[in-house]
Amino acid sequence: MNKNQLNNIASLKIIIKGLVQGVGFRPFIYRIANENKIKGWVLNTSNSVEIRAEGNKTDINSFINSIKRDAPKNSKIERIFICKENFKNLSYFKILKSKKILNKNTEISPDLAVCEECIQDMKIQENRINYPFISCINCGPRFSIVKDIPYDRENTTMNNFKMCKVCTKEYSNVKDRRFHVQPNACINCGPEYNLIISTKSTSNNEKIINKTVDMLDSGKILSIKGIGGYNLVCDAFNKRAINKLRKIKRRDKKAFAVMFYDINILKKYAYVNIKEEEVLLSPKSPIVILKSKNKLHSNITNGLDTIGAMLPYMPFHYLLFERLKTKVLIYTSGNISNEPIVINDKKAKEIFINLTDGILIYNREIYNRLDDSIVTVVNNRERLIRRSRGYVPESIKLKNNVDSIIACGAELKNTFCIGKDNLAYISQHIGDLKNIDTYDFYIESIEKFKKLFKVKPKLFVCDMHPDYLSSKYAQDNDKVIMVQHHHAHIASCMAENNLDEDVIGIALDGIGYGNDGNIWGGEFFVCNLSDYKRYTHFEYIPIPGGDKATEEPWRIAVSYLYKVYQDKFEKLKIPFLKNIDKNKIVLIKHAIKNKINCPLTSSTGRFFDCISALLELCYNSSYEAEAPMKLEAIIKDNIKAHYNVLIKDTIKINDIIKGVVSDILQGINKGDISAKFHNSIIYIIIEVVKKIRKQFNLNKVVLSGGIFQNKYILGETEKQLKNNYFRVYSHSKVPSNDGGISLGQLAIAAKRRENKCV
Repeated sequence: MNKNQLNNIASLKIIIKGLVQGVGFRPFIYRIANENKIKGWVLNTSNSVEIRAEGNKTDINSFINSIKRDAPKNSKIERIFICKENFKNLSYFKILKSKKILNKNTEISPDLAVCEECIQDMKIQENRINYPFISCINCGPRFSIVKDIPYDRENTTMNNFKMCKVCTKEYSNVKDRRFHVQPNACINCGPEYNLIISTKSTSNNEKIINKTVDMLDSGKILSIKGIGGYNLVCDAFNKRAINKLRKIKRRDKKAFAVMFYDINILKKYAYVNIKEEEVLLSPKSPIVILKSKNKLHSNITNGLDTIGAMLPYMPFHYLLFERLKTKVLIYTSGNISNEPIVINDKKAKEIFINLTDGILIYNREIYNRLDDSIVTVVNNRERLIRRSRGYVPESIKLKNNVDSIIACGAELKNTFCIGKDNLAYISQHIGDLKNIDTYDFYIESIEKFKKLFKVKPKLFVCDMHPDYLSSKYAQDNDKVIMVQHHHAHIASCMAENNLDEDVIGIALDGIGYGNDGNIWGGEFFVCNLSDYKRYTHFEYIPIPGGDKATEEPWRIAVSYLYKVYQDKFEKLKIPFLKNIDKNKIVLIKHAIKNKINCPLTSSTGRFFDCISALLELCYNSSYEAEAPMKLEAIIKDNIKAHYNVLIKDTIKINDIIKGVVSDILQGINKGDISAKFHNSIIYIIIEVVKKIRKQFNLNKVVLSGGIFQNKYILGETEKQLKNNYFRVYSHSKVPSNDGGISLGQLAIAAKRRENKCV
């Protein structure tokens, strides 16, 4: 090679960080390297994809541009590092074996819904005809089966399955769609199902599919092992099966998720806009909360105007629906009451053998437990309600260094969050830390995340509530920061929107321990990632019975009525009071007057409970947020009015209660009353933030807390704030409910450490 040729040659090392393993990145690099006449190699390391590239400068530039422009659809490039290397005159481009780097990690792909190409392969590939574990580089299990990194087969639960010659050939062929696909398998070498009915079992694939179809079509309930755990499944049109399923789950009223054969069938039962359809059909394939057309049995939704809808995401789902007479299935988590979703086959048999009509298991281990994720769409943006399958363990990139911090999360809807460099890894949905099984799942998952992401924690952060199990877990360690619940809510939204400055924070939810010892939940802050000032809040109301009142909203309504009318409230001619035992009212009044187990709260969630009870929608809650959800469900469209509101040092509720009672006495439609109440909350938000802007010269408003799961509240609040020239920030990547708290805790701890306040 002469001097001129050498001057035109580039030799580079390229390191790519982000979600670049398990998504077809190496074969992609191999292909574009050959297209651009590049010599060298590519390999996976523990924390990146590493490339050595030699070629003329024009080809090298084209190669790098292709990496940035054409990366695999399920990948996510965070950073690309490029440095010059000595020219070695390499002969060809190849893929090298993975390299492990101590204490370093890369992103791990979430589990992905089966792709169209694999669905077609199930019909034509001889070794995969009707094979229910088909996958390729674009789909299939990932996080649920991974034990360690690099993401190679020996580090997954597929390690027990030795590939046959055909699969090995695919796995080794860089041009094949199944090149280095760790779950790659077929009928001859991969996992297989086993259907257990009473004491009999069936292992023949064709017989299993047909028997499962027959059982579901005849009204049976099956426990079926899914990607991240077991599911309980039955015909969505069979009333008897639905009632039996409620008894099995000990779930009297809470709505069930429903799986539809395809998007066209789904549209017969729910309204679907363009964005909602995009989310439903995405590789993440979550449950999407949609406006119902009320064509399904009322026992599925129980008074709500929405339905949790999903589409098939496993190969087995497609095999079922092709033969099922019913095209709609109830598809709910395989657990009892508040326990974690079952993943262990032995435990599934113990629990479900006598409760369901059959158990469908397969012989590949689920290593990481995952519920189905739940999403809603507001103002054309995807909003997570439960973040799990399809989303975890994608990281969130933060401005601040969060390395070696573990945020322990809240008590309800718990997630935890682990920091690595400037990346936050939020766990899958853990659930409510109320029983030993869920707490064990919590501890087990923290240990798995620490191992997977090579984190040695130096700092723990938790909620300031003294009785949360997550807080007690943190306090067993040496270095602990305690964070106020609603500050963590705001910080969570700030973190996912890359804010690190003073903002107006609005945190509206059910409960959170305040630094005055009361229960907060209707908070307006001026805050940043390090600290907060409580500007105002909804005035305190006594909650008779404490936690008991969250299960019995009628108690809360009585407390609000007593606050406004004192003893005269019993003379109000409203239907609500006619349905409550007079002796119970006497006891509640006595408790309030004498301050017996009546903690004070500013909770907006309890205010919603009150109105829902007053309108006779929900006297007693059988699941969390039932009362507010039923109140939202009846909102009448195109109502602009709101009740009178008085905002002084705190936000006064008397005029709103009086307005609601007056409307009830006048026989005003409940949908109108609900709309006016919701509009009143929105009006309060707008008026308070205007005051804060004027006083503090702040224009960025951050919205967080479970109340912002209410589509009407979030949608209208965002619109009206923007109309008033505020810059508005809300959740999309993590839930606005307590499932997002851990991210906020992490961000606060990192900022305080940075400011040397730890």
